[in-house]
Amino acid sequence: MPKAKGKKRRQKYSYNLNRKRLYRSARRRAAPRIACSHIRHAWDPTKSVAQNLAEMGLAGDPNKAVPIPKKDQLGMEVESDGWEQGKKTVRKPYVLNEMEYEASLPEKKSNTLSRDLIDYVRYMIQNHGENYKEMARDEKNYYQDTPKQIKRKINVYKNFYAEEYKDFIASLKQEKMDVQ
Repeated sequence: MPKAKGKKRRQKYSYNLNRKRLYRSARRRAAPRIACSHIRHAWDPTKSVAQNLAEMGLAGDPNKAVPIPKKDQLGMEVESDGWEQGKKTVRKPYVLNEMEYEASLPEKKSNTLSRDLIDYVRYMIQNHGENYKEMARDEKNYYQDTPKQIKRKINVYKNFYAEEYKDFIASLKQEKMDVQ
């Protein structure tokens, strides 16, 4: 059966369309992607990036913000004459203060181990104690870990869950005393 006419025809290229101008205007309208919420809320889209950052007391170019001291030919640092570039007034100091406060907060520890690894380590300690060679020959050693690898996993468990490990060892000692 014949195909409909004009279905496979190629589109003509429009030479009159200025694609560069279209691309530039689309980029100009797009706001910059800002990760920090403090900066995002204080951002003024009518101003340039450098003007916005200067108002917040931030630097756009780190090389200009903290200049490298110049050295003479002997390798000694040359003293500056004390003249600094004109300092701009910070109109939005709250942005800098909020960022400093957020940076000073302590980090939350997100060190966790998988439930399978915790169960594996507990099983090995419960059945073999500190004998890593015996642990390596155990039938539950599915991944065929070497004695050193098992020891490393147990040490990671000890570091991440120190209190839980102490309680576990104490319960094992209780069980041994009850059996005797």
